[in-house]
Amino acid sequence: MMLLRAVGSSIGGLCGLERWDLGGGGRSLNAVCALSWKWDAARNGGEKAFLKLVGDESSMVPISAAELDRVAMNGDPLEPGKWSRELNSLPKPLSAIDLVSSSQGSNVRVAYQGGPGAFSEAAALKAYPLCETVPCEQFEVAFKAVELWVVEKAVLPIENSLGGSIHRNYDLLLCHRLHIVGEVQLAVNHCLMALPGVRKEEIKRVLSHPNALAQCEFTLAELGVIRQNVDDTAGAAQTIASNNLRDAGAIASARAAEIYGLNIIGENMQDFANNVTRFLILAREPIIPGTDRPYKTSVVFTLDEGPGVLFKALAVFSLRDISLSKIESRPQRQRPLRVVDGLNNGTAKYFDYLFYVDFEASMAEPRAQNALSHLQELATFLRVLGSYPRDISECYPEDKFSNQSQNSS
Repeated sequence: MMLLRAVGSSIGGLCGLERWDLGGGGRSLNAVCALSWKWDAARNGGEKAFLKLVGDESSMVPISAAELDRVAMNGDPLEPGKWSRELNSLPKPLSAIDLVSSSQGSNVRVAYQGGPGAFSEAAALKAYPLCETVPCEQFEVAFKAVELWVVEKAVLPIENSLGGSIHRNYDLLLCHRLHIVGEVQLAVNHCLMALPGVRKEEIKRVLSHPNALAQCEFTLAELGVIRQNVDDTAGAAQTIASNNLRDAGAIASARAAEIYGLNIIGENMQDFANNVTRFLILAREPIIPGTDRPYKTSVVFTLDEGPGVLFKALAVFSLRDISLSKIESRPQRQRPLRVVDGLNNGTAKYFDYLFYVDFEASMAEPRAQNALSHLQELATFLRVLGSYPRDISECYPEDKFSNQSQNSS
């Protein structure tokens, strides 16, 4: 397990892993909310470590877990010529205004999974058009990069309109004490690309991320090609270019084809034209929610076994006219099975679940506070993952934001 340096943490149980107390001791939900926004910097000694990329974009190498290990343990510096270390003062607490500031992220480092040209990088540029994007090898590395002060934020996919939920990132949300501070919705256009001069009928295999391949399943079946999984879509394009694979193609973004010198031999390879991925923006500290725009709140909770208990838990939102936009269940890894006395002989075993819910209300609204206070009476565990502005912008394809980034650099 990676050794992590202690960083600033939220105060109070509202956003913590523990079940938070809304009752005794005179502490109201408002009081708990206020406590959770405070900043604890003493444990980090007033410093944060950053790793900064230098050189052109095509030479950017994704951060690996081993590199973060060295940062966490104050070990040797990273590979010379590609990274340099900086020390910066602690940032001010985030507010909702930060998400729409005029700087548009000009001083923000944003981590994403994959290499340059990945769809996640385009999502980061949509959220912060002038930010410095930092590639990471795996989803978990992006989470840890935020925790270790390597970057200020991470933008990671959480669900796709064709492929469904990204379960790994749901699990990581619970494993790490980061906060959701925003969301990004991006229209995804999967392109089939190959080396210059290679025709579509010459391709015997197609490389890409498993989720991208799944979104193009019918189209690839018609081509009769072998599907080969790699860590990310941009990495598939880079593999073909660097190894001169003339029998292989890649499913990736149009910008990846441009970066790695490949020709696009097929566009809109996804099985359905409307292909949208929703990304979450994660930070070390939560933003202070408001009521000046549409907000969304994400929570995770567990329940005791009993008839209608899930119905009762979800009813706390309906009773207060709060719309639910997402419900996801994940088995509990620590206690996957619950043993219950049977009605006749023997016992019955049931899966034990974590329930992730997104609802359309701000934690600044009394109805949301009352709903969670009611839910706490039913839940054995409850954690607020974030209360943040909804993405109500137009859902442009990824190349729009990639072009903006190129024009500004």
